[in-house]
Amino acid sequence: MPERWEQAELKNSDHTTGEIASRKGRNLVETVGRRMRDAINRGELKPGDKLPTESGLTLQYQVSRTVIREAIASLRADNLVEVRHGVGVFVLAPQAGSQSGFRMVDASRVSSIIEMLEVRAAIEIEAAGLAAHRSSPAQQELIFECLETIKREIAAGRSTVESDRAFHLAIADATNNPRFRELLEAIGRQMIPRSLLQEGDMDVSPMEYLSQIQNEHADIARAIADGDDLAAREAMRTHLKGSQQRYRSLIRRS
Repeated sequence: MPERWEQAELKNSDHTTGEIASRKGRNLVETVGRRMRDAINRGELKPGDKLPTESGLTLQYQVSRTVIREAIASLRADNLVEVRHGVGVFVLAPQAGSQSGFRMVDASRVSSIIEMLEVRAAIEIEAAGLAAHRSSPAQQELIFECLETIKREIAAGRSTVESDRAFHLAIADATNNPRFRELLEAIGRQMIPRSLLQEGDMDVSPMEYLSQIQNEHADIARAIADGDDLAAREAMRTHLKGSQQRYRSLIRRS
């Protein structure tokens, strides 16, 4: 059965600013793009398969043509599909041994994971500071929405890997410099280290570990909303440096 979104939410423009409407549109693009990626990753869409037509996808996901076009553009940027003009959109075979130019993290080597976290720190500490200085109210609201999504998934015992990643990508977007998102997307899902240990949709991480991470996320979000670039940088530094130590502990317990 096709997925459906509440259309009235997007049409209620009497009490919705242009910024918030734009944010909701972006949310739909990200949601559709994520579901299409999931279909490719699960093998429901295989290399060589042709996607439904644009009109077919708008009916399937109950969104506008603009949302479909932007979602497909994001898949193209990740080399998941190719557009053959006059023919259609086709799923590409995964590129072996690399993920958008980044070497895959070796989950069996703690040093490999630490290397990735150090790269993230170099990118995201500055991103947090810029987000505190440049972010719009709508971008700040999206950061807090991501925070709430993580909270719900922790309570339900579901995996928080994708929502955690969405939180960090929302901060990257709030810099209003698209290069930050591009760098984090190039790292891919492995930017969240516990994704390398997880099996299925249930989170196997200890509750105290997830709670600590969530508290650190909240500190980052508040500093950005307060416009305190120094505090935002320090909160992100604490979060990512702490992740290095916590991940070593998780490896020892597993």
